[in-house]
Amino acid sequence: MKLRVNAKDRFGVSPQFWAIVRPWIPRRRNRHPCGGGRKPTDPRRVLAAILFVWRTGCQWRALDVTGLCAGSTAHRWLQRWVRAKVFRRLWRAQARHYAEVVGLDWSFVSVDGCMTKAPLGGEAVGPNPTDRGKIGTKVHLQTDAAGLPLAIVVTGANCNDHKVLGAVLAQAELVRPEARRATHGLCLDKGYDYAITPELADYYGYRLHLRRRGEDQAQRRPRWKPRRWVVERTHGWLHRSSRRLLVRWEKKTDNFLAFVHLSCAAIFLSALS
Repeated sequence: MKLRVNAKDRFGVSPQFWAIVRPWIPRRRNRHPCGGGRKPTDPRRVLAAILFVWRTGCQWRALDVTGLCAGSTAHRWLQRWVRAKVFRRLWRAQARHYAEVVGLDWSFVSVDGCMTKAPLGGEAVGPNPTDRGKIGTKVHLQTDAAGLPLAIVVTGANCNDHKVLGAVLAQAELVRPEARRATHGLCLDKGYDYAITPELADYYGYRLHLRRRGEDQAQRRPRWKPRRWVVERTHGWLHRSSRRLLVRWEKKTDNFLAFVHLSCAAIFLSALS
């Protein structure tokens, strides 16, 4: 089942996807002592508006002409759902469902980071050393052997990859099976070639496959297949599925992570279809 906009209902949410998301959306409580008040916006239309921003990358105020709902309303509901961790729970639920139905490939995992521009600044941003010091952010991602996202950490663009490797590996422990952990490989590039990396790999029970600095790229070890490319492909999947992730416009890290989690959930839904 693919996460897509329903053309028949003009950017509406398909019944199949709404049935998946609805259990995670908190119910709105009327806090007025006498009840009554203005009728709340249909959460299904709000979700359609958020998906429209996630897919097209448009500004929130551009929603006013789509007929879905006002941009301020969609942004306010997004803040409410972010506090309730709706999109994070959706991603984790789809990961567990995929693990039960199909099964995650833990033969090896890959970790890598990808930098994104953040012209408005905000939380978890920093000068990008590869973009003349312009403000940017970095998404650290861990995937299984098939490229399915297992862990996500957002930092500033000037943060070295090895400094958050422990946080990335710890987050993936939520869905990692207990059995046969010693057989799981961890594939990293030269950016993780530091003394702490073997210690973290041993602590979490991974067999380390690390490209050392100064090692010739042409020198390949016998019977070793290239495996780090899967995480780079997943970064491409995230940016291709959502134009909102090409440039970070959210100042709050949780809001930016909500769109990343939504993209990760879409990857699992596509894999299940």
